[in-house]
Amino acid sequence: MAEQPEASKDAVMTRIGQAIMLLHGGDREEARNRFGELWSEIGEDGDALHRCTLAHYMADTQDDPGDELAWDLRALTAAGSLTDERAAQHADALAVRAFYPSLHLNLAADYVKLHRPEAARIHLDRARAASAVLADDGTDDGYGGGVRAAIERLGLRLREM
Repeated sequence: MAEQPEASKDAVMTRIGQAIMLLHGGDREEARNRFGELWSEIGEDGDALHRCTLAHYMADTQDDPGDELAWDLRALTAAGSLTDERAAQHADALAVRAFYPSLHLNLAADYVKLHRPEAARIHLDRARAASAVLADDGTDDGYGGGVRAAIERLGLRLREM
């Protein structure tokens, strides 16, 4: 029997993926509960890929904009200690540099919700600058185009503030 790739052995990423499916299916509360359990297991010093992914999606389950911001900041912090080599061990992970446009976009959106337009503009500028690494030729299933479009939509919204 052939050895399974390391990516398929990552039970934590599998569990994160299951919670993401719940979130995308509309069950925010159950997703939040599962993310919370996982966070308790991996903690602030756990694997950077796990922390970044989990915090990124945990933010989307929050009802309070301040809590959402706190989770998005955790995701950004974890991304800072993540290496491309570690990200490459998971089949669905992007290169680390491709995380930053979305992470900064989320932070900008959080700051808009918190009525902090200057902080939002800072992170929107960072998202826009970081988006240069995203593919725009369809090789990323539309991820790059989707992030760029969201950056432009938030930029329009910020101009109105």
